[in-house]
Amino acid sequence: MSETDIHDIAEHHGPTIIPTPNVMREPNGPALRLDHVGIAQWYEPSRAGDVIMRQLQDELRRRGVTSYAIVRDATVRDESSEPRDTDHATIALRIDRALAAQEYTLDIDERGVVIRGGDLAGVRYGVQTLRQIIRQTAPVLPALHIEDRPATPMRGYYLDVSRGRVPTLDWLKHWADELCLYKYNQLQLYIEHAFAFRGMSEAWRGASPLTADDITAFDAYCWERGIELVPSVSTFGHLYMALRTNALRELGEFPDAADRPFSFVERMHHHTLNVTLEESFAFSKRLIDEYMPLFRSRRFNICADETFDLGKGRSHETAERLGISALYVRYVNRLCAYVSSRGREPMLWGDIAIEMPEVLPQLPSDAILLNWQYDPDCTDEKVRLVADRGVRQVVCPAAHAWNRMLPFVEPTWRNIARLARYGREAHAEGFLLTDWGDYGHVNDPRMSIPALVMGGQCAWSARELSFEAMAAMIARLEYGDRSGGFVAAAEHASAQTAAVWEDIVRFVEVEEPDGSVNADVVNSVWWIDADRRAEVCRRGDLQEARRIVMQPVAEHVAELRDGASGADDVDDARGVDGTDGSCGARDDGAARGSDALRIMQDACCAAYDGAAVPHDDVAAWLLAARGQDLMNDVGLALAIDAGALRAEDVAGDLPSPDALADKLESWFERYCDQWREVSRESELRRIAAVLWKACDYLRALRH
Repeated sequence: MSETDIHDIAEHHGPTIIPTPNVMREPNGPALRLDHVGIAQWYEPSRAGDVIMRQLQDELRRRGVTSYAIVRDATVRDESSEPRDTDHATIALRIDRALAAQEYTLDIDERGVVIRGGDLAGVRYGVQTLRQIIRQTAPVLPALHIEDRPATPMRGYYLDVSRGRVPTLDWLKHWADELCLYKYNQLQLYIEHAFAFRGMSEAWRGASPLTADDITAFDAYCWERGIELVPSVSTFGHLYMALRTNALRELGEFPDAADRPFSFVERMHHHTLNVTLEESFAFSKRLIDEYMPLFRSRRFNICADETFDLGKGRSHETAERLGISALYVRYVNRLCAYVSSRGREPMLWGDIAIEMPEVLPQLPSDAILLNWQYDPDCTDEKVRLVADRGVRQVVCPAAHAWNRMLPFVEPTWRNIARLARYGREAHAEGFLLTDWGDYGHVNDPRMSIPALVMGGQCAWSARELSFEAMAAMIARLEYGDRSGGFVAAAEHASAQTAAVWEDIVRFVEVEEPDGSVNADVVNSVWWIDADRRAEVCRRGDLQEARRIVMQPVAEHVAELRDGASGADDVDDARGVDGTDGSCGARDDGAARGSDALRIMQDACCAAYDGAAVPHDDVAAWLLAARGQDLMNDVGLALAIDAGALRAEDVAGDLPSPDALADKLESWFERYCDQWREVSRESELRRIAAVLWKACDYLRALRH
């Protein structure tokens, strides 16, 4: 066969490979039969090289193929001297200096497999491609020739481990393995208070923080898989938990707010250091000094994003005199200079600097701006702005999963594909896919796997693919779904959203413990008219405040109703919960058009022929879909009670408040079990507190 078009491969003419290779040909020739395979490493031994060998052997073993190592000599350059086993196939791994760094070629014929890499990273990436082929076609591999290299040299993932969920070390290692498979080479963990900094137990108590031993072990694990673990710590903004402590509250812009009750909403807004204090800089340096030595990386991310309170509290007088932009850039430059003095390359989030573009030329020349743009339909304006100012940048799209049970899948694809292209066009230095967990991190990390794979595709390959093709490829390769429909179904399910976790949080937190209105929560619904919000807060009208925060639910219902016109009613006749991995339907009878659980169950039936789901990731999707349906029902009930929505605007009957509270609490027990499969206990109790308050409110509705 002549060279195969990548789009045809995406349509399943040949093995699915992600990221798609630059060149892939299927020559006419016999396939390779695997039963007993010799693997020859033709490069200097190392821990990282041993991991590559072990990855390949594990993949073969899972497919019933045994393998053995062949004596190697990295000094031999004559390929004719490669050991060959006349009775068994051979997989030869070589470094070929004629290839560029990270570049590889892969050839499969009836004699065996040859992978050549321009360096060890190139060999590693060739092995990841071979692993994907093995898991789809073994014990027979098709004859193939592949030539491949990345479009973007730095391809990173940014994982939130601070806003409520701290993964277990085992899960972090699993995540690193996934990143390796899809050819990422950088990972950052977002740290606010979720690291056990010395002398700061008041900030991290109850958060199940990562420790120095965790970080050093994980750093070694990543390094051996070709992934640079870059330290990332909030050193300016997003210090809510630290600034609530007795020891550190005086360093914040609003020390008097430290005694307010904990709030998920306020954690996202009030968290900025008073940078006019020299003690604040000493604190920032203390964080850097303790965290930096745990990593091999020569980079350090100081964060410095969303400094909302800067110049509004204790630093107001100085900001009036100097200007907020000067106050900001002066502190950022001090932090960057300190990182540079420690022999590291500073990185920082770009949102504040981009909103005040006059500061861009004032940033240090060695600083890398992390240019995050999360709008699925973002333009290249901000990427070009940074490029035109001569500032180094990395483009940062997002896995749109935060504050939700189910992620936005297709919008995530649009965001990733667009921003990756803008980055290439502007010659950005890299790509960093962010994965956040606002409001307690209710989103199970397994919901972000499609986004991880999409990011791997777009960071590595400059080829354009449709969402439909990408979704089908992920379904086949990652979820073992030969029908190719699982990820598209996840997108359909995620669109069945009337209310999300964020709506429930706002409803609960808008009422202060004394019954007054929480102005921060009201103002977090920023798209509602500002004058209306201000008037509600001034009057302290709690019912109107609830109506405001539940207004998004009414808008979502209108969108669903418009989009579902003519849709078939859901048949709940089967009455099976389905969260055990079986095929079935919701058991609450609350049909309002398509629902998330039914969609995911039908997708599983098509993907796995009605059998039990093949692994825990799919079961997690089913439980999340069930949770989304319950969030819808709870949000609708609360929106109706608040006066944001009329009952007659909702199709079908809602469960009784008592029954709905029972269902939500029963579901949450299953959710807690799945949380503990991948995460430490962390701040699960805070999620429970919000959910139980919502249930208590529902039960009070009967009166």
